[in-house]
Amino acid sequence: MELTTITQRSLSLESADAMARAATEYSASVDKKMVVAIVDRAGELQVFRRMDGAPLLSVEIARNKAYTSVAFGIPTDQWYDFIAEDQPLRVGIVHTPRLIVFGGGYPIYVDGELVGGIGVSGGHYTEDMEVAQAALRAAGLAD
Repeated sequence: MELTTITQRSLSLESADAMARAATEYSASVDKKMVVAIVDRAGELQVFRRMDGAPLLSVEIARNKAYTSVAFGIPTDQWYDFIAEDQPLRVGIVHTPRLIVFGGGYPIYVDGELVGGIGVSGGHYTEDMEVAQAALRAAGLAD
C-alpha cells in the first residue's frame, strides 16, 4: 500500500480578519450589536469579534454557527428544512453538540473549495444572516 496525502487550502488570517471587520462594520451601520466568529476549514476558531454590548449568549452561538456551517458545508439556515420532515433525524440530531439549525452561519468557499466558515449572532437569526452575508459580499463571495 502506498500512502498518499492531500493538500487543503484554508482561509488566511488576513482574509478572515477582513471579513470579521466587514461584518462588525455592517452591524454598526444598522445599529446592531453582534458577535462574529470565523473558523478555518477544520472548524477551529480563527478570528473572533464581540461588539460592545453584544449578548453574552451570542458568543457560543456565533462560534457554533461557524462550526456547523463548515462541518457539513451548508448554511445553518438549511438545516431546519433538511430535518423538518424526518422524525428520527429531527429528534436525534438536535442533541449533537455545537449543531445550530437556524440562520447566521455560512461556509466559506473559494473556487469551489471549502476554506472556512462564518457565524454571526446577536439579533434575530434573519439579522444574523444579513450581517454574515454582508461579510461574504465584502469578500466577493456573495451577490
